[in-house]
Amino acid sequence: MKTVLKRVLSHRQQKEKRDYSRQIDFLNRYSLLFHALLSCMLVLIIEICSRRSFIGAFKFLSGHTFAFFFCSLIIFVTLSVVYLFRRRMLMRIIISSVWLLLGIINGCVLSQRVTPFGYTDLKCISDLLTMTNTQYFSKTQEICVIVLLGALVLFLILFSIKGPKFQGSAHKLRAVFLCMGMALLMSGATSLAQDSNWMASYFSNIAQGYSDYGFVYGFSSSVMDRGMSKPDDYSKDTIKKITDRVAKTKEENKSYKLADSKKLVSDSSDQTAKQPNIICVLLESFMDPSEVNFLKMSEDPIPNFRALCDNYTSGYLTVPVVGAGTANSEFEVLTGMNLRFFGTGEYPYKTILKKTNCESIASDLSKTGYGTHVVHNNGGNFYSRANAFSQFGFDSFTSKELMNIQEYTPLGSWPTDDILIQETKKALDSTPDQSDFVYTITVQGHGNYPSEKIIPNPEIKVSGAETEEKNNQWEYYVNQIHEVDKFIGNLTDMLAQRDEETILVLFGDHLPTMGLEDQDVASGDIFKTQYATWNNFGLEQKDADLAAYQMLAYAMEQAGIYEGTIFTYHQAGEYDTENEQYQRELENLQYDILYGERYSYGGVDLYPASDLQMGIDETYIFNYRENADGSLSIYGKNFTNWSRIYVNDEKMPTKFISDRQVVLSSDYAEDLEDGDILKVCQVGSSNTIFRTTKNSMAYEKPEA
Repeated sequence: MKTVLKRVLSHRQQKEKRDYSRQIDFLNRYSLLFHALLSCMLVLIIEICSRRSFIGAFKFLSGHTFAFFFCSLIIFVTLSVVYLFRRRMLMRIIISSVWLLLGIINGCVLSQRVTPFGYTDLKCISDLLTMTNTQYFSKTQEICVIVLLGALVLFLILFSIKGPKFQGSAHKLRAVFLCMGMALLMSGATSLAQDSNWMASYFSNIAQGYSDYGFVYGFSSSVMDRGMSKPDDYSKDTIKKITDRVAKTKEENKSYKLADSKKLVSDSSDQTAKQPNIICVLLESFMDPSEVNFLKMSEDPIPNFRALCDNYTSGYLTVPVVGAGTANSEFEVLTGMNLRFFGTGEYPYKTILKKTNCESIASDLSKTGYGTHVVHNNGGNFYSRANAFSQFGFDSFTSKELMNIQEYTPLGSWPTDDILIQETKKALDSTPDQSDFVYTITVQGHGNYPSEKIIPNPEIKVSGAETEEKNNQWEYYVNQIHEVDKFIGNLTDMLAQRDEETILVLFGDHLPTMGLEDQDVASGDIFKTQYATWNNFGLEQKDADLAAYQMLAYAMEQAGIYEGTIFTYHQAGEYDTENEQYQRELENLQYDILYGERYSYGGVDLYPASDLQMGIDETYIFNYRENADGSLSIYGKNFTNWSRIYVNDEKMPTKFISDRQVVLSSDYAEDLEDGDILKVCQVGSSNTIFRTTKNSMAYEKPEA
C-alpha cells in the first residue's frame, strides 16, 4: 500500500513538474507579449498605489491613454534586461518588485506631502531616518519597512536557489543587441513624444506632471534629467554680453546709495558708512490662513506678519515646491537661481553642491565685509545643509546640535521657534565691527498635522473644513502658525532695540501639506506663498510679487546694495519672470557658474567654499566628579542635548543634565583608566562631530 501511494505521489509530482515546465516554456516562447501585458499591469498597479485610488488609476488610463502606454513602454524596455540572464523569471520578479516598490513609496510619500517621489529623494533617505518618531516618519513605519524589505530579500534568495533556469541557447550577443535596440527605441520614442508635445519635457508643477503623465514617466525623468543641460547659445561671448550689460547697470546704480529714505551718499570713497544688517527668515510651511477660502477662525492668527505687510514692502512669492522641499525654495532664495533649469524633482543640495562651490548671497556679501551666519533649530546634516552652506561661503552655522533646546511643539515633533531669537542675536553680536547677514530657518510650522484633537483649549478655534479630522489638522496648524507669528513680533522687537540699521525679510517656503488646490486659496496658485519685510531706517514701501530667486535681489536693491553676479543680473532687469530673454540669460549664467567654464569670473574660482564654523559659542570642560552611583559627571559650558562624552576619541552613551553638566553612566565610568582623555563633542546624525570642547582633560582614578 505504501509503495502504491509513493508511486501515485511521485507520478503527481512529475506531472506538476511537467506542467510547470510547460508554463515556463510558454512564457519564454511568448515572452515579449508577456512583458507587454506585465508592463501594462504594473503601470496600473503603480498608479493605484500612487493615487491611492482604483478610480483615479482608471481615470488616468482613460484620460491619459498615451501616457499610460508610454509608461508601459518604459517598463517593457527595462524588462528586456532579463534576456541577459538564465534566471529570467527571477530577474522579472526583481525588476517588477523594484517598480512596485517605487510606486508604493510614492503613495506613502504623497500621503504626507504634495510633491511626489523622485530620484533625488533617494539621496534624502539618511535624512528621513534621522526623523524617526516625528509625524514624517515613525518608529513603527521604520520597522515595517525593514521587515517588508527583509521578507522580499529572503524570498528572492530562496527563488534564486529553487527557481527555474532558462534551458535553451543563451544567445548572449543577440540579447545584448536586443537591449541596445530597446534603449535606442526608448530614446527615439521619448524625443518624438516630447517634440510632439504628447509628453512634457519639463514639469512646471511636478505634482501635476506626475498626475498627467504617470509615476513611471515622472520618476524616470527625475533619473535621466539631472543637473542642467548646456544652453544652445552658451559661449564666452554670450556670457560677456550679459555680464558687461549688468556691470554697466551696476556701476550706474552704485554711483549713489540709499542711506535712508531721503538721503543719498557716495559709494565711491566713503568706506566708513556701515552697511545695514540683513536678516532673512525662512518660515517653515507658513501661509496666511485667512487666504484659505473655506476656513473660519475665531481671530486673526498672524497679526504681526499682517502689520508688516501693511507697513513695509511685501507681496506674493512664487516658490518651486508645495507641501515639502524646503531646501529647493532655500536654494532659489540664497543663490538667485531658478530651479526650473534643473532636472525633474532635483535637490541641488544633494547633487551639484556635493562637489561644486556656488556663489550665493553669503559669498557676495562676504566680499563687502559682511559676517554671514545661518541659524536653524533642526539637524545640521538634514538636506546636507552643513555641506551646502560651506559651498555657499557662510562663516558659521548654528544648528540644533549647538542649541540648548528645551521647548517643543504639542506633538513633541519639532522644537519651537522662540529659541531662534537669542541665537540670531548671538550671531549678530559675534561680529561687533561688521555688518551681518543672518539666515534664520524656522521649523515650528512643519507638518504633518494630527487629525485628532491635540490642543485641548486652542487659542484660535478653526472651522470650515469638510470633516472633523480636517478641522483638527487645520486647528493644530493655525495655532502653530500663531506661535510663529508671536516669534515674528518678538524678533522684530529684538532687532528694533539694537542700535544698528537692519533689514528683515521673512518668507514662507511652501504651503502646508493639506491637500490644497488652486481654487482653495485666494492667490489662485498653490505655488504662491507670501513674503514681508521690516526695516528701521525708513525705506520706502514698494510692494511687488516676486519669484523666490528674485526676492533678496529686490530687497537689496531697495536698500541700495548691488552685489553678486546673479543678484545684480536680477536688479538690472524688471523682475519679469515671463520674459523669455530674461530667463534665457539667467539660464546661461546659472550654467556658467555651476557647470560651465565660469566665464563670468574670467575662469577663476572667485567664490571658494568656506571653512564653516558650527555654532558661535565655544564649549569647555571645567572638571569632572565621581558620583555615588559610580557614574561620572563632567562639568563645563555650552553643552546641549546633542553633547556626547568621548573617551580616547570613542563616543560614549551620554546623559544630558544641563548646559553645564553631562553624565557618563557607571557601566562605562568603571572602565576608565588613568590617562584616558575626556572631551565632549556636539554630534549630529551619522555621528558627525560638529564641534569639540576647546579643551580636553586626562582622567585620574580617585584614590581608594
